[in-house]
Amino acid sequence: MKPIYIDYLNALDIEALAMTDAEIIGAVETGLVAQGKGQTVIEPRVHLEPDPSFHGHFNVLRGYVAPLDAAGVKIVGDYVDNYKHGLPSEFGILNLFDPRTGTPRAILDATVITDMRTGAVTAIGARHLAKKSSKVLGHIGARGTAYWNVRLLDHLFDFDEIRVHSRRPESRDAFAAKLAADLGKPVLAVADWKSCVEGADIVVEASRLPEPQPLLKTEWIKRGALVVPYGTMSAVELSLTDIMQKIVVDDWGQCKGGKFGSLRAHVETGRLSEATLHAELGQIAAGLKPGRQSDGETILFWHRGLSLSDIALGKAMLAKAGENGIGQRLRFA
Repeated sequence: MKPIYIDYLNALDIEALAMTDAEIIGAVETGLVAQGKGQTVIEPRVHLEPDPSFHGHFNVLRGYVAPLDAAGVKIVGDYVDNYKHGLPSEFGILNLFDPRTGTPRAILDATVITDMRTGAVTAIGARHLAKKSSKVLGHIGARGTAYWNVRLLDHLFDFDEIRVHSRRPESRDAFAAKLAADLGKPVLAVADWKSCVEGADIVVEASRLPEPQPLLKTEWIKRGALVVPYGTMSAVELSLTDIMQKIVVDDWGQCKGGKFGSLRAHVETGRLSEATLHAELGQIAAGLKPGRQSDGETILFWHRGLSLSDIALGKAMLAKAGENGIGQRLRFA
């Protein structure tokens, strides 16, 4: 057997790549379009919860993207108390394989990949589902994915007003300050959910609740808004889906089952079903189903996170790393 090597990109390597906003969005959209065209395999995510007292769990995502000739498995730990230890809430590893032989091809730090691809899916969803004239963003949550939500949304919409809120004042203030510095515009940290959400054109809910609690009120959502809730635990009222003209998800197979997810109760009570679902985002990205068709439509987009997005962004990073001599090659066998 000839030697087998794997490419390895750690967190420092990925930072050195300096992926642009357009590169991130473009890579993730490649995966979504492939999904829409039926050129992918997505296995529903599974969870490992080592001990409830640890206040965390692992997500295991698996997928195959035929146009990229890659299969992948990502494992992400999600621990809500990590800030007490000076650690990010999420750590991840992405493993890429040759889909024909199972040969390992690459290992990448997936912590920032998770953040970037989540923000990209939020942004791509908004490009298809939000009003083109959207100028006010309300964002709940300040975890790792939140930064890329706001950054990539602003890349597409160039907002006049950005409001952010999270439970801890020090967290939301630091989040707003970093965004303001990086985006070159004011970002307002607000003290409550209503001030953040009410009247916004695009509402993103990425809270980190220990248990479901309806903190985002349906009455605050203005007509024609796009609402993107994706917290692990639901923070929305059951009535939220009642005001929506369209409901879009990233993958119905993942959304219809499992323990976690912002619309879990809506699925269980029949408010969201295959019959009430408008489309998966990949179908819209591939041009097979329409996105927003009028400014008056109030639309909800729920994404749980796709292995396809991790694989597509990981492949793009590996290509850029190869062009720029970044990363390491490790002998595997």
